[in-house]
Amino acid sequence: MKKVFALLCIAGIAFPYYYIFKFIEANHWEWSTSLFFEQINNNYAMSILNADLTVAATSFLIFLIYRLRIKAISNNQFIKYLVSLFVVGFSLALPLYLYDNYKEL
Repeated sequence: MKKVFALLCIAGIAFPYYYIFKFIEANHWEWSTSLFFEQINNNYAMSILNADLTVAATSFLIFLIYRLRIKAISNNQFIKYLVSLFVVGFSLALPLYLYDNYKEL
């Protein structure tokens, strides 16, 4: 199972950055934050995915804060998951947490 979580970590980095690359390429190699946020809520389908991901990532962040407060994870682990959440996204943070905390039955 740890191999699956490791593969999901790689996919969680590769897929988002692939689409960021495609966004920049489509915009003549220029980054535009305003255009990014304009297009992210361009239609209801994207808004649904955006809302879903926002709730899931926020829930995971609250869970991490809880785990830190009860001393179930160290400060360094918390920072690792927090950085992965905000630099890459939930697509890396959750598989990384599951990889680190998976225990064989």
